[in-house]
Amino acid sequence: MGFDFDVIQRSWGYLFREGMTFTLTLTALAMTGGIIFGTLLAMMRLSNNRIVSGLAGAYVNLMRSIPLVLVIFWFFFLVPYIGAWIVRSPEPIKVGAFNSALITFTLFEAAYYCEIMRAGIQSIPRGQVWSGYALGLTYGQTMSQVVLPQAFRNMLPVLLTQTIILFQDTSLVYVISATDFLGAAAKVANRDYRLVEMYTFAAVVYFVISYGLSMLVKRLQDRIAIVR
Repeated sequence: MGFDFDVIQRSWGYLFREGMTFTLTLTALAMTGGIIFGTLLAMMRLSNNRIVSGLAGAYVNLMRSIPLVLVIFWFFFLVPYIGAWIVRSPEPIKVGAFNSALITFTLFEAAYYCEIMRAGIQSIPRGQVWSGYALGLTYGQTMSQVVLPQAFRNMLPVLLTQTIILFQDTSLVYVISATDFLGAAAKVANRDYRLVEMYTFAAVVYFVISYGLSMLVKRLQDRIAIVR
């Protein structure tokens, strides 16, 4: 019983049209939402208000201390009831696997993006902030127009590296029966009894994409270092 390449060829369209589309869409949306929410958390953690800073710190530490697969389970089963409570519906609302996964990854990854953003903001000399104040800018204007653009450039390679990790972590949505790329490969493997071929192919695809993106991040990091 040799390696059957034909099963890969037959399933090529399904794997990439259904599975990879799900994976890339989830990664892109979760990255966008995670960076936005993570930036807000970073601003809260750097706030002089101890209550605000403490709440943000507690959220970040909580999310970073729990396995992602458990968070996926929690949100998948709890979000329908939370939504029903918000809209005052007697029955749990239908959220769907994709929406549940998107909420989960956005909130979970925000904790990691928060720490990246916080480190990037703190890497900017304090004099930049005082310069903004001297020009008559408010705190929000100083952060958005002076500090964050510089900090974002410094931490862009790290943000992209975390996004690569996010891309790999999306494979965990199999626990809620979502059809991502790995889930699609698993369905084909179980249907045709070709587990070795499909899981090997999935591993090669993840490796090629992740390694290729890692090389691009490295080149970007080198260019940023030259600019500095």
